[in-house]
Amino acid sequence: MFDTIKEEIQVVFERDPAARSTLETILTCPGFQAILFHRFNHWLWNKKLYLLARLSAHFTRFITGVEIHPGAKIGRRFFIDHGMGIVIGETSEIGDDVSIYHGVTLGGTTWQKGKRHPTLEDNVVVGAGAKILGPITIGAGARIGCNAVVVKDIPMGATVVGVPGHVVVKKDNNDKTAQREAMAKKIGFDAYAERKDMPDPIQNALDSVLDHMHKTDQEMDELKKKLETISKKINNS
Repeated sequence: MFDTIKEEIQVVFERDPAARSTLETILTCPGFQAILFHRFNHWLWNKKLYLLARLSAHFTRFITGVEIHPGAKIGRRFFIDHGMGIVIGETSEIGDDVSIYHGVTLGGTTWQKGKRHPTLEDNVVVGAGAKILGPITIGAGARIGCNAVVVKDIPMGATVVGVPGHVVVKKDNNDKTAQREAMAKKIGFDAYAERKDMPDPIQNALDSVLDHMHKTDQEMDELKKKLETISKKINNS
């Protein structure tokens, strides 16, 4: 249990630049509080203590603004930023290292029992205000843009925007995309599911900045190696 709490706190520090201390995170981060309560509520649900689990989830919504049904299955290192207005339905399934922002709904489209809410695979990011509806699957590494409405399966690594949601960027395995992803991760640029390669002039400009930074890093590394070589020759002479 303590290892889980420690891991959840570490996630906040990794993905929220506003986090300053462990105590502040525990006392003032509604996303962290909602996840922690859900772990307990889900345990109650699995023990068939349904009423107690629902009452605890209702209390959690009251103090955090995040509504997570205790039946929802959530993986490790789940991150909620801001949190207010998030709704996660009973049969939702969320993988590891998923991040979602405020106003997101993982909802159903039918009154029939059974699987009726989305499945988010590992490393998915869902931007603020997005709605993902029905028993669909969002592939690993996908990005759902702010305010998008998604009602069909999304392939791995894709970026989705609009109403209804449509794929604007598909997974690209070329070296240029990989280096941009690495540089963006290095400088912490991945907020609100906005990708660097979306078809937008500002994003294209950011692409150029990331490419330039990557080139500069390479040149600095080469210069460092040359200086080290020169230094060794001087020391040996």
